[in-house]
Amino acid sequence: MASTYTNLGVELMATGENAGTWGTKTNANLNLAEQLLGGFKIQTLNAAGTGANTTALAIADGALTGAAQNRVIILGAVSPQAIAGNKIVTFPLLTETFYFIKNSTSGAYTVQLKAASGSGATVTFSATDKGYKVVYLDGVATNTGVIEVPLGSDGDVTLTGTQTLTNKTLTLPKVNNTTAITTTGTELNYSDLATLGTSAASKVLTADSYNLTKISGAVLNIEDTLTDASSIVWNVINSPVAKVTLTANRAMAAPTGTGIAAGQMISVLVIQDAGGTNELTWNAVYEFPSDTAPTLTSTGALGDLFSFRYNGAKWLLIGQTLALTLA
Repeated sequence: MASTYTNLGVELMATGENAGTWGTKTNANLNLAEQLLGGFKIQTLNAAGTGANTTALAIADGALTGAAQNRVIILGAVSPQAIAGNKIVTFPLLTETFYFIKNSTSGAYTVQLKAASGSGATVTFSATDKGYKVVYLDGVATNTGVIEVPLGSDGDVTLTGTQTLTNKTLTLPKVNNTTAITTTGTELNYSDLATLGTSAASKVLTADSYNLTKISGAVLNIEDTLTDASSIVWNVINSPVAKVTLTANRAMAAPTGTGIAAGQMISVLVIQDAGGTNELTWNAVYEFPSDTAPTLTSTGALGDLFSFRYNGAKWLLIGQTLALTLA
């Protein structure tokens, strides 16, 4: 009695058959089983013509050459294959198994998965679907079909489906779309911000219908220390409130920072070192009354406080307090 083969090509040896070659054939079956469980195949599609050309995936009895004897099948090419029309990929009849299949083609064409014959179900990658599908072949003799298996259940998200998420947790989500977020919800809860146009006492930041933004609690700009140098650099976006201790005669450079706009207010505390008598010159963008910059307090360890408001062109002095004891 001769050997027979399963629908996936595994050799079933009869008693008394293949004397002296059982080891070789058993190893071949084991290699085939490994391929059936986790094999990977890149299958170039039939690119002839522009019609619905068919590529048949085969099963080779007792061999590793059948494309349909792999668990993962890449249709097209890794980088992907350009096709010039809609394509059909067929699977052998009577085969009951499942596959992970990726559509790795380029071009606005569909790729349909179906049995080699019969009127069973089919699965189709749309012209824009270049992702993965999990498909199941039912293996029914008279009506073999290819069925897509959802990549989740009970409302879990699939790679290609259009679904509504309910009570789902998104870890590090990224919204990559220009579609506006609508106001169908009752609240946009970002830093406990109430929906625009309403007010609630429990919110840290609220905006009312009069375009008035209200803050519950103080707004604190942390005082930063500027680096003492011959020309002092002050990034007024990163450090709108700052201090610097002078150890020699210095110059205050023009403010820096991306996004400076008219209306911004800044302040700096200029402190003398223990020796005192250090002088400070200001860049011309700082505007003082009568175009005259103030003379710093010369006493060591005392501070002078200056505040400015930007008008779009110059930083206008709005207040100064000299000779402050700081400790």
